[in-house]
Amino acid sequence: MFLDKAKIKIQSGRGGNGIVAWRREKYVDKGGPAGGNGGKGGDVYLIATEDLTTLLDFKFQSVFKAENGENGYIKTQHGKCGKDLYIKVPLGTIVKDFETGKIIADLNSQGQTIMVAQGGRGGRGNACFATPQKRAPQFCEPGENGIERTLELELKLIADVGLLGMPNAGKSTLISAVSSAKPKIADYPFTTLVPNLGVVRKDNSDSYVLADIPGLIEGASEGTGLGHEFLRHVERCRFLIHLVDLAEENPIKNYKIINEELKKHSQKLSEVYQVIALNKIDAVDESRKNELKDEFSKISNDVFLISAVTGENLAEFMHFVSKKVDEIPKPVIEIEVEEDDGAKDNDDSSYTVYKTDKHTYSIEGGKIFRLANVTDSRNTEQLYRFQNILKSMGVFDALKEAGIQEGDIVKIGHLEFDYLY
Repeated sequence: MFLDKAKIKIQSGRGGNGIVAWRREKYVDKGGPAGGNGGKGGDVYLIATEDLTTLLDFKFQSVFKAENGENGYIKTQHGKCGKDLYIKVPLGTIVKDFETGKIIADLNSQGQTIMVAQGGRGGRGNACFATPQKRAPQFCEPGENGIERTLELELKLIADVGLLGMPNAGKSTLISAVSSAKPKIADYPFTTLVPNLGVVRKDNSDSYVLADIPGLIEGASEGTGLGHEFLRHVERCRFLIHLVDLAEENPIKNYKIINEELKKHSQKLSEVYQVIALNKIDAVDESRKNELKDEFSKISNDVFLISAVTGENLAEFMHFVSKKVDEIPKPVIEIEVEEDDGAKDNDDSSYTVYKTDKHTYSIEGGKIFRLANVTDSRNTEQLYRFQNILKSMGVFDALKEAGIQEGDIVKIGHLEFDYLY
């Protein structure tokens, strides 16, 4: 099964919390604060690999989550950082942010890696807040949340040569004859429903990749037939082999239809160099064969008469194709990649104030909720610090705008207190 589009959800690891702890050892005078820092959450990366040729794996797994960082420990021991997550994708994968539609990466070389979600920072333990003036801090920091986002993956196959032609032109037969690929072959249109890749050996033992694109028909660029779905896969080819079925009633008309569809899809694609292979010479008589070759020779200098079934003239034709692979460089595909702001956006300082009943207001928000979770309501120093943070974040101003009155109750996580001017 071939899959060239996928949508995945990713989540980087959450940072571990710092802790409040104290060094209490016999013979150690004034042990002081000893709360360790939380570990950083794992990052999420995409890495391009030649081992994959389709996005099929993402049909069975579409949610990926990196490891969270550990909380800090006593004796100033820091929590372990979460492991980074590397997601393998095929060469030629274009990565888009689902929410914004921005193209954030074009992974077209082996091992190319991009970070798509940065892990949350670990919170600091109380040992980090000790100063000569404040020797016994009673507070710590929570870890940051990871980043959750949805990505769109779109595959554009990286092949050296693209094989085009009408349905039943013999493309599958040709690629099976010159490579180890075993596509489905049958005597009816649209036998090939997905692109096939074949590795062709050259005379010098090197190799190149030949892509068999499903048959194009008139109107393919507007969505007719199957070919429109896969036209993007020939954009990265060095050149094209245009396979023409000589047994058809009007081969030249079919040739022009295909080229018109290429032009409608992309002007640049229509200008890519083509080798014309007139196939099924075993099915037509000699006069018809020579007549059509003369007609096509008016269009191109590189016209070959072949039979993919019997192998007639196939060795000479493939020798020419191999020579062209060496002569024509890979095209430079310029895809505008935008700066990926979403990969490092760990700022979750936003919050919501809402009224739950006549005299009660609740506050929700990632950072505020985590700060409340590590605040001990019995510790005056921690409460003062928490209130100072709320003030600096504008929470009290937001409560006033929401209509809070003196004596009303404010709830944040497990904390609950009366509001006083």
